[in-house]
Amino acid sequence: MTRPARLAGVVVIALWCAQTEAATLRVGKEEAIQSIRKAIDIAQPGDTILITGGVYREGNLRIEKPLVLLGINDPILDGERKYELLTIASSDVTVAGIVFRNTGRASMHDLAAVKLLNVSRVTVRDNRFEDVFFGIYLSGSSHSHICNNTLQATPGNEQDTGNGIHAWKSHNITIDSNVVRGHRDGIYFEFVTSSRIRYNTSEGNIRYGLHFMFSHDNEYRHNMFVRNGAGVAVMYTRGVHMINNTFGDNWGSAAYGLLLKDIRDSEVVGNKFVRNSAGIFMEGSSRITFRENSFTSNGYAIRLQASCDNNTFERNNFSSNTFDIVTNGSLVLNTIRNNYWDRYEGYDLDRDNTGDVPYRPVSMYSMIVERMPVAVLLWRSFLVFLLDRAERAMPAMTPVNLEDNAPSMKPHDLG
Repeated sequence: MTRPARLAGVVVIALWCAQTEAATLRVGKEEAIQSIRKAIDIAQPGDTILITGGVYREGNLRIEKPLVLLGINDPILDGERKYELLTIASSDVTVAGIVFRNTGRASMHDLAAVKLLNVSRVTVRDNRFEDVFFGIYLSGSSHSHICNNTLQATPGNEQDTGNGIHAWKSHNITIDSNVVRGHRDGIYFEFVTSSRIRYNTSEGNIRYGLHFMFSHDNEYRHNMFVRNGAGVAVMYTRGVHMINNTFGDNWGSAAYGLLLKDIRDSEVVGNKFVRNSAGIFMEGSSRITFRENSFTSNGYAIRLQASCDNNTFERNNFSSNTFDIVTNGSLVLNTIRNNYWDRYEGYDLDRDNTGDVPYRPVSMYSMIVERMPVAVLLWRSFLVFLLDRAERAMPAMTPVNLEDNAPSMKPHDLG
């Protein structure tokens, strides 16, 4: 190729690059473009659409190309209680700074304020969601970030209220620093893998603050799950890391801070369980490590069903709980060691901060209440005191092998 021809080629490429640089389109009542739908239609892949303040009622908007949608002065997308608001069917999309309000509701369709359909690398951040059915809904999506959003629904019944952040059949999702209130489940994972839930507040939701189903190798840490209908439920899952969360004020006859059902090979570390009907209720779960958690002022700190085995409880603090551990069986194949129990009455002659006699955290009265709940009416009676003292001297009902052989004399410093 001759030198002039090469120069001509360079000029053509430069002109093409200049023409394909990302553009910025402004949408507003006083702008040339007054419709978000029109801006989406005319935008080129990679463009940014700036939406200025105001109320936009445009039904269901659909994005099928890489775009950035940025709100200025809190523009409102109003679904008029009829529509799904924003459907994202393209990867590499960012949505930020928008108020989503009044989605439709349906019994057959999961209408959402923002729905991601089979996409990757989508970011939904710094938005507000008010009175929506489902808030943010991810289906078949990956490598996406949901962060710094506020979702507030009006609690109704479970059928009329969707989940705040709902993820199905997705992987490598990050749910970070969101606030979710008033939904059915604050955060819901089903068939979701290798994802992270961190620094979120999920409170006042009808059912669960967080709900896991068939979702392996995930972690959630530094979250607040408080005043929900039944706390957090993790079911039929393996490889879950539950670290440095707070489970608090989940009260009710079937409420708990954390439900573990059919869980394997996981860890519960550094969490706080405060003022729950039951701090942890676990059934059919194995090979879980419970370490450096604090259980304070719960009805039951841990309800450990006989179907659980090969779990380890170590360096936890138990204080001011009605019952520390209860079980429904006589054979318990779990390890309990070096925990602090505020009811421990043993001694430490060698001053190594470890009790010289084992501690059995399961009382006879708790076994009776587990079998006959109405017996709780006798709590703090002199009869109960005598029964428990007799059981400690000559165990007959409580599991002999469920004991802490090295109880700590002082609370562990859990930071």
